[in-house]
Amino acid sequence: MDLKNMKCKSKDEIFHNKCKFCGKDLKPIGLDYLYANIPISSIEYERCDCEKSKSYWNEKDLKEEIQKKIEEISIQRKEKQPIDKPSAGSTFKRGEDFITAKLIDEAGLKGFNVGGAEVSNKHAGFVVNTGNATAEDVIQLTNIVKEKVYEKFGKKIELEVEILGE
Repeated sequence: MDLKNMKCKSKDEIFHNKCKFCGKDLKPIGLDYLYANIPISSIEYERCDCEKSKSYWNEKDLKEEIQKKIEEISIQRKEKQPIDKPSAGSTFKRGEDFITAKLIDEAGLKGFNVGGAEVSNKHAGFVVNTGNATAEDVIQLTNIVKEKVYEKFGKKIELEVEILGE
């Protein structure tokens, strides 16, 4: 090996990429003298200004924005809804002029249970299974919740879930 005649390549010669739409050479972004320690898969390149590339990046950016929003909503659900316990989802419909879960909470029913069915402590609009709830437990609990909310606020609340069978 002839080390004296070896020529050092520039970072632009080592890290090069072409636009997949028009073939324009694209330069790497943000590489400094430490580029030898950067995995090739993590190198970002400038964006081409051809129309197809612009369209592609706009779509990609939109997908990333949507994915970010999905992740934000997922975090909010984990914080506000009892997704850590089995349930049929939101148990009661939202009222036309009131928030049902708020009335259930203000009636002091969070944590109230019948057998293994319980009004969630995290979100009063959910009935959760604490481990051994029967359908009868859930039906009795929802009937009691409906009665108590009506007695305290004069508001009739309806089930979001549909009861099937007898």
